Amino acid sequence: MEKWDVMDSTGKLTGRTVVRGGSILRSGEYHLVVHIWILSNDGNYLIQRRSNTKKLMPGEWAATGGAAIAGEDSYTAAARELYEELSITSNKDTLRHMARIKRKNSFVDIWFIKARVTVGSLKLQTEEVSAVKWVSKKELRNMIDKKQYHNYGNEYFDVVFSAADRFMKEDYSYEQR
Repeated sequence: MEKWDVMDSTGKLTGRTVVRGGSILRSGEYHLVVHIWILSNDGNYLIQRRSNTKKLMPGEWAATGGAAIAGEDSYTAAARELYEELSITSNKDTLRHMARIKRKNSFVDIWFIKARVTVGSLKLQTEEVSAVKWVSKKELRNMIDKKQYHNYGNEYFDVVFSAADRFMKEDYSYEQR
């Protein structure tokens, strides 16, 4: 049974928790979701296809991530999801929080990490992920336009691509391998 912390409209914890799938968030209540974008040194994106057995968005290409569980902060949730789903380790120097988007009933924190990994070296969490691949920004945009990648909405992708551009320009001395 997975529990989520409930946040108010400003992102502050309310002290209340809900059971995932068993409780309905009230109007003005939110939970925390994390998305982690993995970039190569040359700006390519490592994307993942969700398992066909997933209840939500089965078989879709989508962002790495998920909901924070009760007691987790955003960084802890992002590091956990990245490791669980793709076996990529991170730390507070490698994983960068770049944006927060307020959605219908969630806050989505956008994280970035640079990684030099091959698809074959990753241990995928098969309950969550069925495939991964590296794509260029142009290829990703094309997948989005052709509805081959989950449609998070124009605002979301504007934020992600802007954050990715800023992230790639940072003086970034550590790289995950």
